[in-house]
Formats: sequence, C-alpha cells, structure tokens
Amino acid sequence: MPMITDKFDKSRTPTSVCLVYNLKKGDADGPPDAEAEFDDPDTVQAIKSALEACGCEVGLAEAEEELPARLAADKPDMVFNIAEGKRGRGREAQVPAMLDFLGLPYTGSDATTMCVALDKALTKRILAGFHVLTPKYRLVPPGDLPSLSGLCWPLIVKPNAEGSGKGISGASLVGDAGELRRAVADGAAAYRQDMLVEEYITGREFTVGLLGNGDKTQVFAPMEIIFRDRAHSLYSYEVKRDFRQYVDYACPPDVAVDVRAGMERAALKIYGILGCRDFARVDFRLSPEGRLYFIEINPLPGLAPGYSDYPMLAEFCGMGYNTLVRSILQSAWARYS
Repeated sequence: MPMITDKFDKSRTPTSVCLVYNLKKGDADGPPDAEAEFDDPDTVQAIKSALEACGCEVGLAEAEEELPARLAADKPDMVFNIAEGKRGRGREAQVPAMLDFLGLPYTGSDATTMCVALDKALTKRILAGFHVLTPKYRLVPPGDLPSLSGLCWPLIVKPNAEGSGKGISGASLVGDAGELRRAVADGAAAYRQDMLVEEYITGREFTVGLLGNGDKTQVFAPMEIIFRDRAHSLYSYEVKRDFRQYVDYACPPDVAVDVRAGMERAALKIYGILGCRDFARVDFRLSPEGRLYFIEINPLPGLAPGYSDYPMLAEFCGMGYNTLVRSILQSAWARYS
C-alpha cells in the first residue's frame, strides 16, 4: 500500500465523523490497571485534530448508556471507534455490535473479530488450526488448577481477556507449582476471569502493525521491544506506563532478512484469518532457536501519540500521526463506499 501524503482527496473522506471512546477517570473499581485500556483526554483531542485536518466535522461521544440514542439521532457519516467497552469478555465488541444494529459505518474490526481476539485462548485455538505457532497453554477457571502435564517451565500467567499489559507483573513469570498457584489465585481474584497459563518463550519480543484491507493492506516493519534489565523483561502495564525507563525500541529490528519477512507474512496471515479490518497490531516472540511464536493480536490498538506502540512503529516507518489517523479513516470509508 503506498504511503498517503499530506495531499488528500476530500472525496475519499466522510463529511461528519463521531469519535467514540472510553475515558480514563480514575474512579474505576478493581486493580490499579483497571483503566489501562481507556484513553486520556489528550489522545481524544489528538485524534479529533487529525480528523479535522482532513476537513471532517468531528463530534465527540463517550461510550456510555446514552450513546445509542445520540448516534441514532445524529447519524454521522462515519464513527471513528476507539472504545474498549465497559465489562465482560466481549466488551470490545459492544460498540461495533451497536453500530451494526444502527446501520452506521465505523472504523476497525467488527464485533465478531473483537470478541475472538480479546479471548487469548480462543484466538490460539483458531490460529493453531491454520498452523500458526503459539506457546503451549492451559486455561484455568477461577478456583481451579488443572493438570499442567506437557507444559515446560517457566510459565507465564495472565488474564485471558485483557489487553494493555493488564494483570502482568514480575509475579506473572513462575518457576514452580507454589508460584503458579499464587499467580493464578491472585489473578483470578483481581480480574474475575479465567487465567491463561502458557509456556514462557525466552528470546526477543516484536510487534507488527498493519493498516488497510485486502490486497492494499500495508504491513509496517516489525518493531522490537528491547528490555533494559532482567527485572523488567515482561511487557507489563508497569513497563508500558514508564517505557522510557525500562525499554528501547528498534524499528526496523536487527534481524535477518528472512526472519523479518517471515514475521511480516505471519502478521498478515493472522490479520486475514481473524477477519481484522483497517488496522491492528500483532505481537510475537522469537526464541533463541529462531522459532517465531504468535503471542496475541490487538485489533483495537491504542492511538495515544508518543506513547502507544501502533503510532510509534508507524512513525518509525515514516508515517506521521495525522497521516496514520487519516489512513485508518480512509481505509474504513473505502470499505463502505
């Protein structure tokens, strides 16, 4: 897909756009990272400004109970959706499903893809059928600890249906049964959901961004997340929040040409299998033996400028923030047009 320049054809963009989001408010019940997936007002304003630079009239709407009535009344040409949803395993699908019900065009993946991708175990089961390599795992319901035969230590424990590094800390990496029991029990109590226990893949961590649809999908060069010390070698909420202290980024990474090409092919394959639309980000680990493991996919990656991985890797690849937001909008508009 060719780079989109600052000169654009206004006919390729809608006239009225409603930006739908969940806002950080600091009053959520639960663990300290409860609102990690929600957006700051600065992110909302940055996206709004980028859309206005396209010539769009932009309205703002928080994903609260009155949202359906407001959208039904306003009938914007397009909804730019960054809302994460409020509760439940299918929360990222709440806004897309509502928009489909109202018959309103929107950016990003549909409700089915959002539901599948947030459920890490379900995503792994689907991709395994397409011979995508992913770490061996078990899904552990709250209060249970099934047999882990066939899994090799160390293991990593994480909530099955969370993003943005939620529920991941130094205690998530476990080396014996006692640490495992504590991590599973603590995680289930804090996040009230099944816990994913999977083999921990040592090695290098990468993320790959995708933009567009069909044969016009652009795959950005992989970005490597380089941890500065062993004490913070998991891409946790804590590390992401203070990334300048804990990690460096390399894009493109220092890997062999065939390794990079394989990573990009795998990301594009996964994007297509799961039915992603417009934009997404795929995370991998490369083992010391050179085996590439799929870790997870985010079909609703964060767009916080100067912070979120997706706009960061796009900028490394030469695409500025406003151009990135406009490209997402135009990719979605092209699907409906």
